[in-house]
This record gives sequence, C-alpha cells and structure tokens, in this order.
Amino acid sequence: MKARSRSTARPSADTGAKTPALAISAEKVAYIIAKAREFDVKDVVTDPDSGSNATDDAMLSVLEDHSDDPVVAELRAAIFGLNEDEQVDLVTLAWLGRGDGGVEDWDDLRAEAARAHNRRTASYLLGMPLLSDYLEEGLSQLGIAYDEGSST
Repeated sequence: MKARSRSTARPSADTGAKTPALAISAEKVAYIIAKAREFDVKDVVTDPDSGSNATDDAMLSVLEDHSDDPVVAELRAAIFGLNEDEQVDLVTLAWLGRGDGGVEDWDDLRAEAARAHNRRTASYLLGMPLLSDYLEEGLSQLGIAYDEGSST
C-alpha cells in the first residue's frame, strides 16, 4: 500500500498557514512520546552479568539499556502497530520537530518520509536521541497540545 499525502488542511491560528490533517491520532503520538521518554532515560549497562536481585540493588538496573528491555519492545510494538500512513506521519512529525522544515513544508517533508518508508521505521525512530522532544515539538507546531494524561 502506497502512502498518500494528506491534502486536507485547516488554517493555523498563529501563522495563517494551512495545518495538515494527520493520519495518526494525537493519542497514539502521546503514547509513543511517553514510551520514548522512558527509553531516553536509559543508561549504559554497568554490570552485564549481575546475578543479584533488582530489588536488592535499589532497582537501578531498570534504568539501564538491556537488550531485552520491555520499554523498547513496547515502543517497537506501538510503531509496528501503526499503518503506513501513520508511520509516515510519525516520521514527518519528528522531522518537523527536529527543524527540518516548517508547517508550510509539511507536504514536502511527508512526501520524503513516504519515499523513505520501509520496515525499519521503529529502528530509525529509536535511533533519534531526542525523539520524544521532536514529536512533542512537531505536534506543537501543528497547534496540537501534547497531553501527558492521554498517553495512558
């Protein structure tokens, strides 16, 4: 299935520019932002062969980036669970928030994201160190408030 560019737009309150309609819901983006924030706080593994119980170590191991990390699995599952249009919009939001263009460039950014789309979307997005910030900023530029409460 080929990703389609969303041509439906509404005027933006701040700039008068047309704000695109998203294929992905703000609630789904909020969930991915919340999971990305959990992922962002992970640190390098300091004791890879620890045989102790996590509760005995003040639960510090949950903040380490282990290969079997459930946060990564949840984030990958959430992204893989999106349809192609939603994945393309998610990448476009990240690019918008990263400063690769403005709202007026949405159609061009989205077209590029659609051309680059493949099965590695989750890995690509997880490789962005500030993914949660980029997504939140992308929503903000579109005039969509990020509500932490909608991510649960």
